[in-house]
Amino acid sequence: MDSDFLPFTRPSLGEETVSAVADVLRSGWITTGPKVAELEQALAAYLGGERRVLALSTGTAALEAALAACGIGAGDEVIVPAMTFAATANVVLRAGARPVFADIELETRNLDMSRLEEAITPRTRAVMPVHFAGLPVAMDALYDIARRHRLRVIEDAAHAIGSAWNGRRIGGFGDLVCFSFHANKNMTTIEGGAISVGDPELLPVLERLRFHGISRDEHGQVDVTVAGGKMNLSDVCAAVGLLQLPQLDTFNARRRALATRYLERLAGDVPGVLPARGNEGHSWHMFTLLLPFAELGMARHEFQQAMRRRGIGVGVHYPALPDFTLYRELGHRAEDFPVATRVGRETVTLPLFPGMAEADVDRVCDTLRRVLEEAA
Repeated sequence: MDSDFLPFTRPSLGEETVSAVADVLRSGWITTGPKVAELEQALAAYLGGERRVLALSTGTAALEAALAACGIGAGDEVIVPAMTFAATANVVLRAGARPVFADIELETRNLDMSRLEEAITPRTRAVMPVHFAGLPVAMDALYDIARRHRLRVIEDAAHAIGSAWNGRRIGGFGDLVCFSFHANKNMTTIEGGAISVGDPELLPVLERLRFHGISRDEHGQVDVTVAGGKMNLSDVCAAVGLLQLPQLDTFNARRRALATRYLERLAGDVPGVLPARGNEGHSWHMFTLLLPFAELGMARHEFQQAMRRRGIGVGVHYPALPDFTLYRELGHRAEDFPVATRVGRETVTLPLFPGMAEADVDRVCDTLRRVLEEAA
């Protein structure tokens, strides 16, 4: 890859991380062990110190475990936004339940709370909102609706580690809050995830679910009481996370500064829709712009290729779920979710990561304008 190429994301890892991983490898204890326990305690303290946090192998595993712990399965419905990563809906299907889509807001890309209430039926057991790009959903409205309809809330906070709502960190309150620490997230454990648990009665079952359903009595005798999976995090991954977490607020502050520069540089003369700004509680996992490709006379992949030829990587986050074959075959129709469908067909993800300079943002904006001008 050209050294001048600017990807849409890149993890912030240094030699200290390499040394920490090497130390774990030399220790002889490389699977779940003391580093995982230390990371769980550090995450709990970071989120506010009042809840237990369980580390898991991926953010997807965290969502699956949360659904299983809530007893959600065949005959149940779970409401998810119609535009998000496929995992959010896929885990519902894998649980044997039915994902029910609700449309999103154009600028926030978050679940539209008026559409959420319309989607509730007698079979609805839970709602799974996504804090898209680190911008928290309308938490007060969300939990008011959930309380009135007696629904579990499983927050997909894959984008939102370090985000806050009214001064409280996402994951520091609420029902079940699931994080991802994949390599492209605001902090990483290479692969990994976590659940912040609001209901202490769910802790034992979640602990069993993440490792084969195994429990032990006071004599160390093993029993299996639930069909658990293999979802445990390794100490190798936890060692990475333990060095990432103290830097997270600095990473997120840098992301906010870069996003602000994007908003300033793109406002006014670039067609399309900019993402909602949010406030200091927005961790800016991604910067997504909507471009009216049909009006511009170019396809999205042509735009991506043109940017890439000029040394800039552009992602797509995300196509609308009802546009996917799997969900069309289940009877979902894209036209029923006009905002999500528009976002899914017009969205592009511009480079945003802490290692960028302001000059990188300027380069992206200038290149984007040139590409659009050439297409006109």
